[in-house]
Amino acid sequence: MPKPALPAVLDAVFLAEVREVGQWPPEGPVEVAIAGRSNVGKSTLLNRLAGRRTLARVSKTPGRTRGIIFYDLALRLPGTSERLALRLVDLPGYGYAQVSRDERKAWQRLVEGYVKARSSLRLFLIVLDARRAPGEEELQLAEWLRSERVPHHLVVTKTDKLRAAEHGSARGKARAAFGPDGPSVSLVSGETGEGVDALWALLVEATGLRDGGAQPL
Repeated sequence: MPKPALPAVLDAVFLAEVREVGQWPPEGPVEVAIAGRSNVGKSTLLNRLAGRRTLARVSKTPGRTRGIIFYDLALRLPGTSERLALRLVDLPGYGYAQVSRDERKAWQRLVEGYVKARSSLRLFLIVLDARRAPGEEELQLAEWLRSERVPHHLVVTKTDKLRAAEHGSARGKARAAFGPDGPSVSLVSGETGEGVDALWALLVEATGLRDGGAQPL
């Protein structure tokens, strides 16, 4: 099969960091939220999607993202001349033991407030480490998103750490953990770019970019 053509990312900029419920930037472009455990490779994946090395800060210290960070991308789809806008939303990493219980609860309120408030949210990506089994946090998050009728998708990252024969089993294990009604699964590597073309194709479809559902620039 031919690889799907990637959108050209013409620009990618930091917009805002929000640490209090209700302080969101005004709604504009359609949004894709990205969530995952601390140190799961979320920032590396976000940078790979944006085609930038340092848009999202990659830290060796887990739990560094303390607020919701908004990034605006300007895109051009293959075969078109129109500039389109897409917003990537980086949510705080969860499952980090050195963060206090009160702070974790505050993050949960922040994320829940964001999801319920944003009519521009089109897709929620749950990022998993290919070498780790999904935990209770991921299962509860997917169940809550399902109850809120928020479209969501599993992104199994760090596939460059797997042997080739392990890729199929990684997808199967993720699907099995979430049950027959669970979300669909992508395998990607933010480090090498493996699977990012297919993930971009999914984002284009889910956000309506190709069908005029995105805000032009």
